[in-house]
Amino acid sequence: MKILMINKFFYIKGGSETYYFALKEILQKNGHTVIDFSMKDDKNFSSEYSDYFVDNVNYNNPKNFFQSVKYALKIIYSFEARHKLKKLIEATQPDIAHLHIFQHQLSLSIIDILNSHNIPIVYTAHDLKMLCPNYQMFNNHKICEKCKKHKYYQCTLSKCVKKSYIKSAIISIESYVNYLKKSYDSIKYIITPSKFYNNKFKEFGINPERLVYIPNFLENNQQIEKQYSFNGNYVYFGRLSEEKGLYILIDAFKNFNKKLIVIGTGPMEEELRKYVIKEKINNVIFKGFKQKNELQRIVKKAKCVVAPSSWYENSPYSIIESLQLGKPIIGSDLGGISEMIINNKNGFLFKNNDINSLIDCLNKMENLNEVQYQKFSDYSYKMYRKKFTADRHYKAIMSVYKKTLNKGK
Repeated sequence: MKILMINKFFYIKGGSETYYFALKEILQKNGHTVIDFSMKDDKNFSSEYSDYFVDNVNYNNPKNFFQSVKYALKIIYSFEARHKLKKLIEATQPDIAHLHIFQHQLSLSIIDILNSHNIPIVYTAHDLKMLCPNYQMFNNHKICEKCKKHKYYQCTLSKCVKKSYIKSAIISIESYVNYLKKSYDSIKYIITPSKFYNNKFKEFGINPERLVYIPNFLENNQQIEKQYSFNGNYVYFGRLSEEKGLYILIDAFKNFNKKLIVIGTGPMEEELRKYVIKEKINNVIFKGFKQKNELQRIVKKAKCVVAPSSWYENSPYSIIESLQLGKPIIGSDLGGISEMIINNKNGFLFKNNDINSLIDCLNKMENLNEVQYQKFSDYSYKMYRKKFTADRHYKAIMSVYKKTLNKGK
């Protein structure tokens, strides 16, 4: 099978790219041809199809007014993406298209060209962009669903995009254009990596028959040795940004006599480092970005992983990696996280944004005896084996591809 895979970034920027390249690998291992379409960037991995990629666009830094207008129009409809994808399709003749994160830099113009060539489409909803103009349903430090029932003007009124009226207005217009054009309607199946997202899409009016729940996955290339001994540290790893709930996590460690190791980078890194110094919180240690082997070593030695997100997480790789390593996890009760942590089985869920609830969970983790801790660790690893392996994922994806191709006949 020839699979056209589309994602606007072609390097590891986040979970969607981690998934993209992992899926590409298992598809190729099973004899399929994967055709890439993306955006050019100095950080990109190599691809034999890179000549077809669109030129790099950084929407955050337009040089002048005219470039701002040009970028705004491109977000709504990219003629460059449409033209280059047309050339790629004609050169490669794919059987099916699998969309990932493509909006803005590639725009929904690509759906028009896929339809014109009768290429059936599936889409993995790594985020909530199809329902929410700013991707997250999170604004002004809290969950926001104001755009429900296609009230996209709320994005502008609330300055949901970069806290800017102008940028928010552009994205509101983009959302209305795609709604009126019914751009998403030709997608045959929408894959949601969490049951929570599956239900949220139904709640926002998407036909349940188009929705398929398939969890994300991790390749298990080597035997992971569960390690019941640990150094007592707690670990957060991931993006350092507002929606990740890091302030409540750091505050919880003010009077908790254990170390918190923070791994990762992001827009809030400097702000959080200054906060820790200002508040004289000596048991929170920032480690910055770590490569996979070093990250795995630190997490493996830790007692517990904490995922304090304040937004609707989907199926975070940080938790899947923790499950694979047999780590107990403490997480907020929002979104897909609550499907990956079973209270008193492999960790504890705390009430979102409730510091007392989080502290209570930390104390419960400290009070586990050795036998209880081993059971938590075993349960995490068993959950990984049951839901998040590459073999299970490949079978589920191929089932969707086959149904999509049959549906298109």
